[in-house]
Amino acid sequence: VQLQASGGGLVQAGGPLRLSCKASGRTFGSHNMAWFRQAPGKVREFVANIRWSVGSTAYADSVKGRFTISRDRPKNTLYLQMNDLKPDDTAVYYCAARLQVADEYTIWGQGTQVTVSS
Repeated sequence: VQLQASGGGLVQAGGPLRLSCKASGRTFGSHNMAWFRQAPGKVREFVANIRWSVGSTAYADSVKGRFTISRDRPKNTLYLQMNDLKPDDTAVYYCAARLQVADEYTIWGQGTQVTVSS
């Protein structure tokens, strides 16, 4: 099972960016998929997740109303649409997967850098 994140880059504050996470090696009907991020010198934090089968979502308060998590089931791809980006959003973003019945995310992508300039 592999998760391949892409779409990071340098963007000005207030701008948009869309991250993608291509999943391969299995289907994720029994999984939750999520985005996490880790800024320099900080611990990794939860950003958003989605229940793959039904599409229900949850967000960290810091991104609610600005970020949207979605998935394309036929393409086995997870997305994170980020709007109104702020310098505090600068981080390495990771996609991850876990079984719905599990407590922890056990499948991780390699991360993609997002840098927001002020």
